[in-house]
Amino acid sequence: MDKILEDWEQKAQDKQKVNKQFLAKLQTRRGKGVEKLLPELHEEAFSKIDCLQCGNCCKTISPRFKGPDIRRISKHLGMKEGDFVDTYLRIDKEEDYVLKFTPCPFLGADNFCGIYDVRPGDCANYPYTDSYDFFKRPKITYENSTTCPAVYYVLEKLKEKMDL
Repeated sequence: MDKILEDWEQKAQDKQKVNKQFLAKLQTRRGKGVEKLLPELHEEAFSKIDCLQCGNCCKTISPRFKGPDIRRISKHLGMKEGDFVDTYLRIDKEEDYVLKFTPCPFLGADNFCGIYDVRPGDCANYPYTDSYDFFKRPKITYENSTTCPAVYYVLEKLKEKMDL
């Protein structure tokens, strides 16, 4: 295991303030090439991390379910959209549809997703370590760094590369 990933959850908690400050600094470095580092760091992180061994995202947070997600998943499950919403979703403070409860009801005991082929867009894109959203939404990136080892890994590698 990579040294960065040893006890990553505790390290992420211990580095909360530093990582928040780092992400704030990244907001001021837009256009200076930082985002070009993400694809390589994303690949590197996932060469060391197996999501099926973790599953923290599905166990602790909810994706947003947009209209197309609801339609696609409802159809896949053979449910009416309204029944799907009533059974699984609620509206959060940002007025997005999210899961009523965690862990995700579609997560199996083996950490496989029961609706993987039709999963919400947020799930497909998570943890955003290879996209500009990593910088665009620093609060979410910070929160994800305490949930996902890949986000924590990418943050630590970015700090190394930028000497911060």
